[in-house]
Amino acid sequence: MSQPLLEAANVSHSFDTLLFSDVNFTLSPSQSTAIVGRSGSGKSTLLHIFSTFMKPDEGKVILLGHDLDILDDEEVESLRRYDIGIIFQFHYLFKGMSALENISVATMLSGEQIDHTILKKLEIDHLMGHKTSELSGGEQQRVSIARVLSKKPRIIFADEPTGNLDKETAELVMNVLLNYTKETGAGLLLVTHDESIASRCDSTCKLADKMLKEEV
Repeated sequence: MSQPLLEAANVSHSFDTLLFSDVNFTLSPSQSTAIVGRSGSGKSTLLHIFSTFMKPDEGKVILLGHDLDILDDEEVESLRRYDIGIIFQFHYLFKGMSALENISVATMLSGEQIDHTILKKLEIDHLMGHKTSELSGGEQQRVSIARVLSKKPRIIFADEPTGNLDKETAELVMNVLLNYTKETGAGLLLVTHDESIASRCDSTCKLADKMLKEEV
């Protein structure tokens, strides 16, 4: 049996009040999971903890075989550069650069080559020469997703990746993300308010009453 890509045990975190407690979670290769829950329940915070950007108050997170508690800053940065991909609701592209240049920055850092097949699947291959300011919001988001996938990440964390997209484009993006997990063995963990998007994943977990539970 293959080793999980992500394992979390007894993870708890608070800000002014307790957000969630004793969260246990596993993500396996080729698996896609959606985390749903009301606004303010802590979904994005949990995703940030799993993806190395925050430390929990309590509990342990094992990411790609690494105990995040004992990694130094250089080791965490290496994970971010080579092995994990982060997709946000906002694209965070570099202004003044072309779409191709934005993607090239990520591939240059990770040592990968731009995957033109992904560009075609996202229907943005004809936009590579355009500056980001010349692209629509949906086109910019797809460029940012191509930038992440061209790194060839082993696990993808996505925070409302389709939140600003129309239904047709959201379906296109989900098709690409889900196909990527099946073709490469990567894992996909996404946060979403959209039940139709969540239903596309292999499993759905709901964060409610400070607990994360898998929905059946």
